[in-house]
Amino acid sequence: MDANERRELVNKYKEGYQAVADALHGITEQQLDARPAPGKWSPREIVHHLADSEMTAAIRLRRLIAEDRPAIVGYDQEEYARRLYYDRPIEPSLAAFHAARLSTGALLDRLTEQEWAREGTHTEVGRYTVEGWLKIYAGHAHGHAEQIRRARAGAR
Repeated sequence: MDANERRELVNKYKEGYQAVADALHGITEQQLDARPAPGKWSPREIVHHLADSEMTAAIRLRRLIAEDRPAIVGYDQEEYARRLYYDRPIEPSLAAFHAARLSTGALLDRLTEQEWAREGTHTEVGRYTVEGWLKIYAGHAHGHAEQIRRARAGAR
């Protein structure tokens, strides 16, 4: 990955919170709990997932940068949704998601070529690099923003 591609992905990553905030703008309680299909997450659950995922991602990136070849442990997002009370109000989770994106975005802006090349091992996928991390998380929030829009449209 060259520096221009990285810069585009970093910018996309930084825009992720706003994409979600825009998708949530004016949402009603009914829409917040609407499921686009049976077994799919509601916008409320998506926001909690984004907070959990983003806080986990932030730690993963920091470990990749600060530790030599760290073991990056996977987690069961469905189990998080079941056990972490995803029916609660979204505001604190939205704030956590936003803060993690801001803090991590500032780190991404400062990485050297050597730091971009750092890697560890993910328990589920094997080799896990800083650039690979960015490829995963740059579009993550945007995909969930689209899910929120679909769920809202189905609730109308």
